[in-house]
Amino acid sequence: MAVPTVTAGALPRRYGPRHRWVVLAVGVGAQGSFSAMFSGIPVTGVSMRAGYHLSTGALGLALACLGLGVAVSDIVWGLLTDRFGDRRVLLTGLTSTGVLLVVMATAVTPADGAGTVLLAVCLTIAGALGGSVNGASGRAVMTWFGEGERGFAMSVRQTAIPAGGAVGVALLPWLAQAYGFRAVYAVPAAFCLLAAAATWRWLHEPTPQPPIPPAPVVTESAVERSPLRRWDVWRLALAGALLTVPQFAVLTFTAIFLHDVKGAGAALAGLTVLIAQLGGGAARIWTGRRTDRAGDSSGARRTCLRRIGVLAGIAMAGAAVLTDAPTPLTVAALALGGLLANAWHGVAYTEIAAMSGAGRAGTALGLIGTTLFAMAFLTPLLIPVVLAHASWAAVWGLAAAASLAAVPLAPAALRAR
Repeated sequence: MAVPTVTAGALPRRYGPRHRWVVLAVGVGAQGSFSAMFSGIPVTGVSMRAGYHLSTGALGLALACLGLGVAVSDIVWGLLTDRFGDRRVLLTGLTSTGVLLVVMATAVTPADGAGTVLLAVCLTIAGALGGSVNGASGRAVMTWFGEGERGFAMSVRQTAIPAGGAVGVALLPWLAQAYGFRAVYAVPAAFCLLAAAATWRWLHEPTPQPPIPPAPVVTESAVERSPLRRWDVWRLALAGALLTVPQFAVLTFTAIFLHDVKGAGAALAGLTVLIAQLGGGAARIWTGRRTDRAGDSSGARRTCLRRIGVLAGIAMAGAAVLTDAPTPLTVAALALGGLLANAWHGVAYTEIAAMSGAGRAGTALGLIGTTLFAMAFLTPLLIPVVLAHASWAAVWGLAAAASLAAVPLAPAALRAR
C-alpha cells in the first residue's frame, strides 16, 4: 500500500513554528505516562513484597528489572528513532507498553498466583518497551526547537519524568492498598494508550529545514562521527549514570527504609519521594532556562551538571549522617538529596544531543538512557547487598560517593577561543 506523501511546501503551512509547543506537549505526555509506571511501581514496594510473598532481595531484583529493560533497549530505540523517526517509534513503544500492562493487570497479579520470575520478566519487558519514549520524544524536541530554546524545552520534557513519576508515586501505592495490583497496572496502561493516541494525532516531524533552524555547537567532523565512538559523549553518559545512583536509591528504597527502620507508613514515604520528584522537576526547568540565557550554552550546561553533582553528593552525605536522627530530619535529608538527584537530567540530555548533532540525537539520547537505566537496574540490586554487610547509613553514603565521583568524569566546560 502506497504511503501518501506531503509536499515540502505543504508541511510548514500545516505545522508551522508554533506547532513546536504541541510537539513538546506530546513529548511531555509520552514521557510522563511511562514515568508514572516506572516511578510509581517501586513505591508500592511494601505492598508488592507482601502480596507477591517476596524477600527484600527478590523485591530488589523485580524492581531492578524495570531499569534493566530500559538499559538493554535504549540504544536500539535511539538508532531506530534516527532511522524511522520519532512518530513511528513512539507509537510502537507506547501502544505495546499499554497492551503489556493490560495483560499484567489481567494475569500477573498476586491473585493470579504470579511468582517472582513472571513478575520480573514482565517488568523487564515493560521497561524495554516503555524506554522507547526516552530517545524518541527527546529527538522530537531537539528537531523542533532551536539552540536558544532547547535547554528550556528539553528540561520541560525531562520534567515529565519527575512530574509523571509524582503522579505514579501518589496514585499507585494507594491503588495497591485499596484495589490491588490489577488497578496498579491498569491505570498506567491507560496513560500509555492515551499518550499513543495523542502521538498519532499531533506528533509530526518538520520538513528537512525545521521551523527554528538548529545552531551547530560542535565541529562538522565531530557531528559526522557516531556518538558511540566519541569519548566525550561517553564521559557525559557515564557521569549521568553515577548521578543516577542517589536518584534511584531514594526512589526505590525510601519506602522500605522508613517502614523497616522508622516504623513509618507508605504515606510518609510517598510524600518524601513526591517532594523529590516535584522539586526535581521544578529544578530541571530552572536549570534549563538558566543555561539557555547564559549565552555559552555548552559551557553553562557542563558547569551546571558538575555543580549539581557536588550538591547532590553533599545532600546524600547528610542523609547518611542523619540516618539515626529523628524521622523529620532524616526525611528532609532524603527529600533534598532526591530533589537534587532529579535536577540535572534536562541539562545533560540537551548537552549530549547538542554535542552529537540533530541527525544523531536519537543515538546519543539512547546512549545516555542506556547508561542511566543500567545504573537504575544495578542500584536496587546493590542496596540489599550493602544492607546485608553494612547499614542504611552505608547505602546513603554510597549514593553520595557516586554523585561526587561523577563530577570529575563529566566533560569540562569548553573554553572560548
